[in-house]
Amino acid sequence: MNLIPLEYYTLVYYNIVLVSILITLVQTSSYVGNEIACYRFNQNSTFSFALFITVYMGLRPISGYHFGDMLTYARYFEHLATGGHIYPGKDIGFSILISKCSSVMNVGTFFMLCSILYIFPAYLAFKRWFPNLAFFALLVFVGSFSFWGYGTNGIRAGVASSLFIWGLSYRKSIWAMSVLFLISVLFHKSMLLPLAAYGLTFIYNNSKVYLWVWFGSIFLSLAFGAVWENLFASIGFGDDRFSSYLTSVENADQFSSIGFRWDFIMYSFFAVGAGALYIFKYDFQDKFYDQLYNTYLISNAFWILVIRSNFSNRFAYLSWFLIALVVIYPLLKRRIVRYQYSIIGLVILLYYSFTYVMYYVVEMREL
Repeated sequence: MNLIPLEYYTLVYYNIVLVSILITLVQTSSYVGNEIACYRFNQNSTFSFALFITVYMGLRPISGYHFGDMLTYARYFEHLATGGHIYPGKDIGFSILISKCSSVMNVGTFFMLCSILYIFPAYLAFKRWFPNLAFFALLVFVGSFSFWGYGTNGIRAGVASSLFIWGLSYRKSIWAMSVLFLISVLFHKSMLLPLAAYGLTFIYNNSKVYLWVWFGSIFLSLAFGAVWENLFASIGFGDDRFSSYLTSVENADQFSSIGFRWDFIMYSFFAVGAGALYIFKYDFQDKFYDQLYNTYLISNAFWILVIRSNFSNRFAYLSWFLIALVVIYPLLKRRIVRYQYSIIGLVILLYYSFTYVMYYVVEMREL
């Protein structure tokens, strides 16, 4: 993608998604939802859009300034390609992947493979859940606030989260689901948090209780502040990186999510409020959705407790990668409100508005 200057590469992506959403808004506003044109729109758009985003992301220029840890990954790849040893690490799955790839392909092909592994597992999950409406789920997914960053910067976590979503789609096949969850954790150990939260929902799955837990986490975070970071770090939750993320003060200026961010709380509430509306007002009865919603609430509540840590954005992603699914799943699964097809387009636009506005806020802050 050398035709697009590096400094405009991310901007072009966000505007491509915006145009796609506006086209979708026109389409959903023009039909009821049961016409053959709606079916064709989704069928023709889903794979082509997934492929385009994959290629666009995969062919981005290598840059540490614009894409964070991408340069670190590239240097590690070249280190292995020239005969270097694998650095000790706990993300075994990713270590195996980059080691094998370094011996058979160049670094550009490797990043394309990472892009495929990031987008297509989620694509396959959406096709399983919503055979005729998967495009809408995909559009919400790629329009999420954290999507681009975890496809170009936090690559390991991005791939791991997409594999986790794919695993969720195999809820009726314990073997397939377990294998995908295991691979997800092997790619990034932090996925143990949403996995533990999801496991807890098999034991206790009351959304009202978890909703109160979520609201309670805001109060506890405001009241006790850094107590939670110190507590979890002392317990040794997760691995050594977890404690370092909570207590490190180095390079803190690189993370705009430091402090108690009410804007990020409001973004998180988009899914909290949507899920509560579906379950309690529109009586959307679906055991899997209850588990999905509760998994999100538990994981997000944990992030709120440690929101002041210098690397809290990394913990936020452990719930944020589920936001798109929480927001759109009931609307694509069955009819629950009047004019639902039109509402889908409006919800997607509203959801993406936060992502689009925040991108420009960050860009202006860096000028």
